[in-house]
Amino acid sequence: MLKGIDHRLNAEVLHTLRAMGHGDTLVIADTNFPSDSIARSTTIGSLLRMENLSGAEAVQAVLSVLPLDTFVADFAGRMQVVGDPDQVPAVQAEVQAQIDRAEGRPRPMTGIERFAFYDEARKAYAVIQTGERRFYGCFIFRKGVIPPEA
Repeated sequence: MLKGIDHRLNAEVLHTLRAMGHGDTLVIADTNFPSDSIARSTTIGSLLRMENLSGAEAVQAVLSVLPLDTFVADFAGRMQVVGDPDQVPAVQAEVQAQIDRAEGRPRPMTGIERFAFYDEARKAYAVIQTGERRFYGCFIFRKGVIPPEA
């Protein structure tokens, strides 16, 4: 255990989040997402797991150490529901609440069509698979920066 670090972040996830640079993307996916095959195309090339957590729990833990990009509109994206792209399922609303909490203000995620999401996921730095069993619990986050102390 480390003091001040969320206990839900395992060593592999912490190492990856630390290694990512400004603008790199991270996928946090549900159990139905083709995480293993997509992770093989990412920068790290292997799948990370937080499979004992829901999507919102994993996002909350990750956002406790990962700054989101403030320079772009696509700092966070959610997989759109097929046939109803404006629908926001409960799992996505829960993750949106975690983003707003971490940011200290509302910052809506962008919607990404399912197959476009897969394409973007293949370009990510890493994929984390959670234990989320609800559909559409798939998200992409763009790492921001930590400013110097004033």
